[in-house]
Amino acid sequence: MPQGVELVARSAAVQLTDPQVVEAQRRGIPVIKYSELLGQLAPARRTIAVAGTHGKTTTSWLTYYALRGLCEAAGRGAPTPGALIGGACRQIASNAVPPQLGGWFSAEACEYDRSFLQLAPEGAIVTNVEADHLDYYGSLDAIEEAFARFVDRVHPDGLLVVGRDVPEKIVAASPCTVWRLGREIHVDLLGEQHGFFRFRLRGPGWATPEVKLEIPGAFNVENAALALALAIGLVGRHWRLDLDQAADAAARSIHRYQGAERRFEPWGTHGGVELIHDYAHHPTEVRATLEAARRALPGKPLTVLFQPHQHSRTARFIDDFVESLRAADRVVVAEVYGARAHIDRMGAGAEDLVQRLKRANVDAVFGGAPLQSVHALAERAPAGSAALVLGAGDIDLYKDELVQALQGRLAAARSSTR
Repeated sequence: MPQGVELVARSAAVQLTDPQVVEAQRRGIPVIKYSELLGQLAPARRTIAVAGTHGKTTTSWLTYYALRGLCEAAGRGAPTPGALIGGACRQIASNAVPPQLGGWFSAEACEYDRSFLQLAPEGAIVTNVEADHLDYYGSLDAIEEAFARFVDRVHPDGLLVVGRDVPEKIVAASPCTVWRLGREIHVDLLGEQHGFFRFRLRGPGWATPEVKLEIPGAFNVENAALALALAIGLVGRHWRLDLDQAADAAARSIHRYQGAERRFEPWGTHGGVELIHDYAHHPTEVRATLEAARRALPGKPLTVLFQPHQHSRTARFIDDFVESLRAADRVVVAEVYGARAHIDRMGAGAEDLVQRLKRANVDAVFGGAPLQSVHALAERAPAGSAALVLGAGDIDLYKDELVQALQGRLAAARSSTR
């Protein structure tokens, strides 16, 4: 740990036995959870918190871009927005943007460890609520109760925007105005090309012009709709903008957003194989990512390298993972990434998932450790195909080795034809 450190913030997955935490405590340096730090950094009456089982990172960045558009529409003197989000924006090459004094702040609000209860936002989004983090919560009822407590923390003068399927018992806990997708706000799809969608969004007293997304996937239409609605309904009203003017400015601005790292992130074409990486680690996310890949990469055989995240999650959702991965032509399963290993000692392993996939007639193999798995992917992905590298663990750290393996295979094939 460097000299001069004044504070250490740890994620909920980092335990007090971590060497850096131990060293901080030895030096007398305060150690707090990241969620506590976020609660201290989030500006009072200017924070927009984005929660949900899936889509938090992308929706948080779309909200930030919508806020930028509204700031430009408000004109000189409007303080620029900021953000603190779990995944880095590829254009900014950072996960943090400091707001100007008085500027709005888009924050990703994680449900694990009830971290989002450290926030008291002016406005909030809940994208969806599903069973996840059951190693911590134990049941879906406990998860829903935590989300209800989160929305209860939104300021009464604020706005809550929720996805179509967010349970009504969560929405009922909100003290503020609520807009639900499919009720107060409506998406009109205008077209799609290779997985990239165009749509129009209508809300109470306003409508956007055509919105064209630069990120693929039907699920991102809903993420963008939630972000636009909150920015227009809360910040546009706060700045007393004409709501159609606000809708136009926000829609034009989110068109600039080109994606976050580890969210359908292009890794280029190597050895004739087009590579995409995504953080997907829940069956719903895996299914949505494969569907987006089929649309974005039409006609290309699809090989998936999947690194399961935690034995407990793999065990609870093993049948759902099989159904999600059936959409691939070939699957390589890496050994399970055991984050929070101190409480993750039971459950199914990667080889169990491979056996289930084979019984479902999926062409699947166990790849072993990450390095061996990327070589297995390179061997199995044919030239002219696409490959998805999926997982929230450390599989992304092996990108260079995968690229080298694919390029080496191509070089070997060329030399054998001479």
